[in-house]
Amino acid sequence: MDVRVAVAFHSGYGHTARQAEAVTRGAAGVDGAIATAHDVSAPDAALWSELDSADAIVFGTPTYMGGTSAVFQTFAEATAPIWQERRWQGKLAAGFTNSAGINGNKDTTLSALAVFAAQHGMIWVPLGLAPGGEYSSQGDRDDLNRLGGFTGAMAQSAADLGPDQAPIDSDLRTAEHLGSQVASVAVRFALGRAAVAA
Repeated sequence: MDVRVAVAFHSGYGHTARQAEAVTRGAAGVDGAIATAHDVSAPDAALWSELDSADAIVFGTPTYMGGTSAVFQTFAEATAPIWQERRWQGKLAAGFTNSAGINGNKDTTLSALAVFAAQHGMIWVPLGLAPGGEYSSQGDRDDLNRLGGFTGAMAQSAADLGPDQAPIDSDLRTAEHLGSQVASVAVRFALGRAAVAA
C-alpha cells in the first residue's frame, strides 16, 4: 500500500525548484511512499489528475513582495472547481518557500499556503523541527531549520547567486526533512485507515 506525495511548485529562477527536488527526495525516501514533483506554471489535465490522486500535496512558491508568486496564485485560483467539488478534502498538505532576504516575509507566504490548504479542507503538516541557526549562540548556518520556521520549510537564496549556488545545503536538507515528514504522516494515515477498515 503506497501513498502518493505530489510536490506542486512554481520557481521563478530555479532556486525554489531545487527546494522542490529536495522535498521530493525526502518524501521518496520514506518506505511506502511515492513522490513526484510538478511545475504548476502551466496546469493541464495531467497535473489535475496527479494532484487529485495524491494522498498529500506539498505546495511550493518563491516569496515575492511578501507573498506567493503571481504564477502560483494563478494556479491556486484555478483550483476553484476542485474546491467546489471538495476533491482535496482530507488530503494532507504542507508548504515551502524561498526568498532572497533572510526574512523576506516568508512566514506570510507559508501562512497563505496554509490558508489555501484549509479552504480545500486539507490537513496541514508542519515542518516539525526546532529552530536552528542563530536561535542559540551555539548554532550556525549549517543547522537544519536555520531560518527558524515552523509552518513549513524556508530557504534563502542571495539575489546575486544562481540556483547552482543557492539555496545552501542546510536549507535543502530542511526541505528534504519536510518531504520526509509529510510522507511519514501520510503512511501513518494510510495504515490507520486500513486498520479501521479491517
